[in-house]
Amino acid sequence: MNKMTVKDIKDWKGKRVLVRCDFNVPMKDGKITDENRIIGALPTIKYLMEQGAKVILCSHMGKPHSIFSDEVKLNKKDKAKVEALPAEEQAAAKEAIIEKAKKDDLKKLTLAPVAARLNELLDGKVTFAKDVVGPDAQAKVAACKEGECVLLENLRFHWEEEKKELEFCKKLASYCDIYVNDAFGTAHRSHASTAAIVEYGLVKTAVCGFLIEKELTVMADSLEHPVRPFVAILGGAKVADKLNVISNLLEKCDTLIIGGGMAYTFIKAQGGSVGTSLVDDEKIGYCKDMIKKAADMGKELLLPVDTVITKSFPDPIDAPVETSVVPSGEIPADMMGLDIGPKTRALFAEKVKSAKTVIWNGPMGVFENPILAAGTIAVAQALADAKGATTIVGGGDSAAACTQLGFADKITHISTGGGASLELFEGKVLPGIACLNDKK
Repeated sequence: MNKMTVKDIKDWKGKRVLVRCDFNVPMKDGKITDENRIIGALPTIKYLMEQGAKVILCSHMGKPHSIFSDEVKLNKKDKAKVEALPAEEQAAAKEAIIEKAKKDDLKKLTLAPVAARLNELLDGKVTFAKDVVGPDAQAKVAACKEGECVLLENLRFHWEEEKKELEFCKKLASYCDIYVNDAFGTAHRSHASTAAIVEYGLVKTAVCGFLIEKELTVMADSLEHPVRPFVAILGGAKVADKLNVISNLLEKCDTLIIGGGMAYTFIKAQGGSVGTSLVDDEKIGYCKDMIKKAADMGKELLLPVDTVITKSFPDPIDAPVETSVVPSGEIPADMMGLDIGPKTRALFAEKVKSAKTVIWNGPMGVFENPILAAGTIAVAQALADAKGATTIVGGGDSAAACTQLGFADKITHISTGGGASLELFEGKVLPGIACLNDKK
């Protein structure tokens, strides 16, 4: 890894440091239900505080309306709702939506619970600012002492964050002498707080925290210099979501395993019958190309050999369903595949067992349903049982599965960013990483 880290800065004492974290944690009734992202940020925060820095933390939470901006913008759903009304009713409807958002978003998507939990973990040294670049934040940042910390309110209460508006960037940059990015989960986004304040030249010193350092060291290095055999496992719903990922991984791995909903497009491309299973018909040609590419390169492309089928998609998603198992290319016309079958689970597990490097992104089936989760559980178990191998889980549902099943401590690395991981697997340069200073 050629990017500077917090360890490369020798004197932090008295420095004002803006740290981009990822505190987009799941919440229910105002309570945090999974604090892994908070725990993951602690090493960097503690280090900076111990070094005598004045630490300013910032993060987004969910996708709120821009309730702190002078111009509150409607989302796509809101716009469609307003535009469907008669012209004379639209102004009032817009105002009503905005007023409701100001109350609901501030209640549901505030970072106040995160600040409270951080305060518990950091011995009462955390102050919460009730805005981002407003008077409360400015006052609390100014009052922050060495070894103390301020958490700003949800960045996305400003539309200017995602649009990386220059004046907003200037206000954020005014809080710091040094910028630290430790939010791998948003490193693929070019937003004000993730990249733009550096790209605009507003902050000259920009380094990564321990969390991003670990992500890059483990994942990037494993992709570029894997110990072989190297097995990559991709799941999820749509081929279209992973076009370049599939192509890039085929060039790097020895075996590419395809599961999840997107497997049915590959099976159909081979001439198999997939019933009413999810199929991206526009990508059948692409799948044929990838099958040929694998053969031409001498790479192994593994698809499910049997499939768990049902009459229809469960509604609600965790509802009981009646299932049966058939060969993957012999799904009846009125049935759909929603998980890999037992023979496939054994096949995939055996392939993982022989590997020295394994990366996995995407569930093997409808993991949210306990009856259709067996395939995803089997892959998670295989990674947990892989002796002597570097095992990497690329965030999202795959990470959730490993954590829920109690396998987290048996996996080499579970990424904190599903989208960022995919773009890394795709071979893309992440804006939140590219903007950081190179090692001298």
